[in-house]
Amino acid sequence: MDFKLEVIAFNIESCILAEANGVSRIELCDNQADGGTTPSYGFIKAARKILSIELYPIIRPRGGDFLYSDEEFEIIKSDLLVCKKLGCDGVVIGLLNGDGSVDKQKTKILTELAYPMGVTFHRAFDRTKNMFEALEDIIDCGCERILTSGQKPNAIDGMDNIKAIIEKADDRITIMPGSGINSRNIIEIAQYTGATEFHSSARNFIESKMQFSQPTMNEQLTSVNLNADEVCSILNALKSC
Repeated sequence: MDFKLEVIAFNIESCILAEANGVSRIELCDNQADGGTTPSYGFIKAARKILSIELYPIIRPRGGDFLYSDEEFEIIKSDLLVCKKLGCDGVVIGLLNGDGSVDKQKTKILTELAYPMGVTFHRAFDRTKNMFEALEDIIDCGCERILTSGQKPNAIDGMDNIKAIIEKADDRITIMPGSGINSRNIIEIAQYTGATEFHSSARNFIESKMQFSQPTMNEQLTSVNLNADEVCSILNALKSC
């Protein structure tokens, strides 16, 4: 089976580690605390320059929900065009209506604007009212992939739904499980759901290299980074499937 692993990169070092350790695709993000927001122009440009693997920046102007104003939608379109100009392979988006349905009008505009880049619909899918209706809407909008935890907080608990979505999709779109996927559960998820692409944060936290730390500030300046050992463990597990 030909499996693909996508990981999140919140910094340029993680991009380097991902490619060096056999990752197929990077979801480029800023702002780990909010679950990922649009990376800066400079970050996207630097990542595209050093990477030969697929690069998909997330286009999310803020944390919180996925109901965007007209003004925010204009920001999303502008950021998408930046990714296109810089030669990214695709983008990651997710837009909903207030009633929990997919915002088909805006999503279709974005997929057409993105072409020939690919478009992944992210875990906004997990907040939809009806996942099967959302699946059909996303397919109709021209997205190539859905990132989902099966409408559960993590993919291992959402395996039944992920399997059902994959069967319903019937190869019309790629369903990529994500959230909480690691080397300890990847085989079970792969074998049970039939998925062939997977998304993992595979993260760890690194301490600051500052020699001086102001004690009166009472803070720890750690940063999130890709765990190369965990990436290798996930890929080795997939090879054994």
